[in-house]
Amino acid sequence: MKGGTYSALAGRIQQLLLDIERIVQRIELLYNRAQSSGDTGYFDGVALNLHSFYSGIEAGFEDIGRTVDLALPAGPNWHQELLQQMSAELTDLRPAVIQYETRLCLDEYRAFRHLVRNVYTFNLKPSRLEELAKEVQQCFRLVSKDLSDFIHFLHKLETE
Repeated sequence: MKGGTYSALAGRIQQLLLDIERIVQRIELLYNRAQSSGDTGYFDGVALNLHSFYSGIEAGFEDIGRTVDLALPAGPNWHQELLQQMSAELTDLRPAVIQYETRLCLDEYRAFRHLVRNVYTFNLKPSRLEELAKEVQQCFRLVSKDLSDFIHFLHKLETE
């Protein structure tokens, strides 16, 4: 592609990683406050930031789908299909954006995001919030590594 399209995408992904890192920090901060204070109202903030964690990553995947793949899934299961698309190598186009292990961890946050959108926060299970809050740092590390590798791929494409 001409005109720096891949470099521009790489820049957007890099900024996304910085934004997602801040979200992960907020999740940990709010979860720790809930634990230390006993105030379960902090769990609402944890849930909102867990929602944002996946939504931000998904927006990045949509950007990759539009810019590189020139295709986005449609239909009732498009969220799951986009995640699968990002973990698939597209022959002669691009390597897999994320590894299988990353897809599995992200799928947990995708499902939770769907739950947050469809129930009242007071109906969310604190044990599930705890589980996701404790695992978000590891999942972010996987995402960050995979997207950093993909940024490298994009820069390489831009120079060819």
